[in-house]
Amino acid sequence: MNTLLDQLRAQADEFIGLRRDIHRHPELAFDEHRTSALVAAKLEGWGYAVERGLGGTGVVGRLARGDGKRRLGLRADMDALPIDEATGLGYASSHAGVMHACGHDGHTAMLLAAAHHLAERGRFSGTLNLIFQPAEEGGGGALRMMEDGLFDKYPCDAIFAMHNMPGLPQGRLALREGPAMASSDYATVTLAGIGGHGAMPHLTADPIVAAASIVMALQTVVSRNIDPLQMAVVTVGAVHAGKANNVIPQSAVLEISVRALDREVRSRLEERIKALVAAQAESFGVKAQIDWRPGYAVLVNTPEETAFAREVALELVGAERVTLQAPAVPGSEDFAFMLERVPGSYLLIGNGEGESHGACMVHNPGYDFNDDNVAIGSAYWVLLAERFLSAGA
Repeated sequence: MNTLLDQLRAQADEFIGLRRDIHRHPELAFDEHRTSALVAAKLEGWGYAVERGLGGTGVVGRLARGDGKRRLGLRADMDALPIDEATGLGYASSHAGVMHACGHDGHTAMLLAAAHHLAERGRFSGTLNLIFQPAEEGGGGALRMMEDGLFDKYPCDAIFAMHNMPGLPQGRLALREGPAMASSDYATVTLAGIGGHGAMPHLTADPIVAAASIVMALQTVVSRNIDPLQMAVVTVGAVHAGKANNVIPQSAVLEISVRALDREVRSRLEERIKALVAAQAESFGVKAQIDWRPGYAVLVNTPEETAFAREVALELVGAERVTLQAPAVPGSEDFAFMLERVPGSYLLIGNGEGESHGACMVHNPGYDFNDDNVAIGSAYWVLLAERFLSAGA
């Protein structure tokens, strides 16, 4: 596969430049107008049939060749994050408060580089659907595209996506069969009490004391209600209550994040958290209102498609640069919704480790995508597409 990698390395500079251009002009969820226009124009110039505006600002490029019946979907995300960039790079964000802190600029560049190669030199028979998705960062862009008819208009027999991972050696490919990324749910708990003077607490119903007890009691949900062999996380990330040291406030608000790697565990967490909050609040004489907001589903990679993705990785970079069954990641991804509709797999590509460029974790003001991954990532997509859409399949 050195020949394929050499070919993609030869064109990498063009797409590294494109990646840096996207990085310089980041756009938040459902505001990816410049990025999606750039993607659509490139795909149209290479001969793809392109639909713009799917799911708001999503783009799909379709390329069909030969008489093959198989249909493949490859997905990249395009949105940035509301973070002030602190990299000092020459191509740093030109928009204050917005930056590509998760590498979606690189994911888009990798898939575009593969799209270009497949249009000019691709050897396949079948239908290739390239999906450039908006609003992965909490906006549910995958669901929006699906609601707009993504898989009705562009049916796929399998679908794949790739994300960079700081902490893994640059270019290493990591795959995992089964649950690979956690679900994410969110709850806002509002405690309504009776405020009053801090010197006369017996005349109040103190929501701060109730909130403190709830925070501590929530720690037992994972340790006492969930199988120790299962992954679960309950985090109280914010507590808002009161403004003065001698005033007991009327209310307190807790913001809670909940994650799991199993659908039954996810349901159990919701059940126990709601019951515990209600009981704790009642015991302190305050009333609890719980606003439960379901987020992303558990991302589950299907066995057959993951085995195929592994074979492609081994063929491209060799066993020494492939992790066959990587640990699950407690973060969340809305590609999970696509995998609930279509079998497929989500893999990771190492962004760098130690003190190397690319080792800074995502969602950090100092993060940057490792440009050395443009060639490897695009070569992976090319090889996967050609193997999946092989002649006569």
